[in-house]
Amino acid sequence: MFESVLLGNKLTKKAFKESEPELREQLLLAQQALKENKTAILIIVAGMDGAGKGDVIDRLNKWLDTRNIQVHAFWNSTDEERERPAYWRFWRRMPAKGTIGIFFSGWYWKPLRLFGLSSESDTDFEHDMHLISETEGMLHDDGLLIIKLWFHLDEKSQKSILKVRAEKTRDNPILQEDKHIAKLYSQFTHAAERMIRMTDSVHCPWHLIEAKDTCYRDYTAGKFILTAMQKRLNEHRNLDRRRIVHNRQAEVDPQKTVLDLVTQVSHFDKKKCANKIKHYQNELDDLAWKCFDKKRSVVLLFEGWDAAGKGGAIRRLTDPIDARLFRSISIAAPTDEELAHHYLWRFWRHLPRAGYFTLYDRSWYGRVLVERVEGFAQPDDWGRAYQEINDFEEQLVDHGIILQKFWLQIDKDEQMRRFEARLQIPWKKHKITEEDWRNRDKWDQYKLAIHEMIARTSTDKAPWLIIPANDKDHARLEVVRSVCDTIKKQL
Repeated sequence: MFESVLLGNKLTKKAFKESEPELREQLLLAQQALKENKTAILIIVAGMDGAGKGDVIDRLNKWLDTRNIQVHAFWNSTDEERERPAYWRFWRRMPAKGTIGIFFSGWYWKPLRLFGLSSESDTDFEHDMHLISETEGMLHDDGLLIIKLWFHLDEKSQKSILKVRAEKTRDNPILQEDKHIAKLYSQFTHAAERMIRMTDSVHCPWHLIEAKDTCYRDYTAGKFILTAMQKRLNEHRNLDRRRIVHNRQAEVDPQKTVLDLVTQVSHFDKKKCANKIKHYQNELDDLAWKCFDKKRSVVLLFEGWDAAGKGGAIRRLTDPIDARLFRSISIAAPTDEELAHHYLWRFWRHLPRAGYFTLYDRSWYGRVLVERVEGFAQPDDWGRAYQEINDFEEQLVDHGIILQKFWLQIDKDEQMRRFEARLQIPWKKHKITEEDWRNRDKWDQYKLAIHEMIARTSTDKAPWLIIPANDKDHARLEVVRSVCDTIKKQL
């Protein structure tokens, strides 16, 4: 692969100086146009140690409008980052629409480093590359323009450059490590070739650049970036959707769904129920501190019909837990800042540190429920969200987070009774809005969307637990008991 790159390409300083003004002007024009189109751009600058990646980024900051650019390096992870899933550090730095993010190697840095040094198994490396491809594909489908640049050097040039740099950076442990990697040039190059082949795609291709001649390197990088920007602008003009997603609907009888199999509880002894809830709350208090000691995070999410009792169930969980150990997040319509990112961004950023709880009152499933039924998301957008959500939840569980998903199920008559009761209670009137009545009018549409959501996202690692909730006390007991049982099993 790299033989086709190492051709001895050069660009004289004179030619560079003559060509630079026009390239810079075109880049600025393209940047401004994409900003107006609210397109987010992610430039991943990767390559061999000593290839001048930092110099290229400095050049880009000179050429482009830096007010809309943020550069991020991912060398050493912080305690805050290590206590969350690996991709949390990348998601929180994703560029918003209309801005440019530049990642120093990004999610490629660690797996390539480890595999190149034979510190990671072949299976783990393949898993890492698969996750990268899935992530990039998902972000591209959401409209992010991803430009990946790989800067390459021959072995002799790399050794010469790193020898000089090592003398100037004796106190920098990261740059000193480059000397060791340079001794494994063939091994590291093999790892890089494999990485590029496994993550190169039509939508997120790698651009390979010979880096020995700095003028050629910088000018070629600028041209690749300009070409990618202009291509995206043409796609906007042509209203090209870029990728067609075949939205597979669940093949079910529309008159019968998984919700029809729920058996509601009646004649439940309220006093015994209250005593049992108290018992499990005492147990949960102890379990919360055990999670804290063992650094096991807990994520609980609640979905259900309007007035199904999500808030009441959450309060029964949070009452016994020390307030310093949890955050309860109520999900409403996204803010302007949240709309400027992928829909999962606002959920990634709220993930708890090791040992803490986060409870979501509604969640990322809004993508395949309210956004689907109300038409806020196009069919190809919510159609691919099922797999995106499954991948997201798998990352949480693989990191060691205890994840539990609840659907609180009430029937249509019970919902009406609760709506009418709320209208009679002064401190509950605010809970009933025009939106609640509109949602009720679309009960059957929501019912089918819920069925497909459960069918396609109830996985071995993150199953759905459907709670009969016509009886509030019984529902609250089942939620608290289930959380205790799940935590005990996981610990």
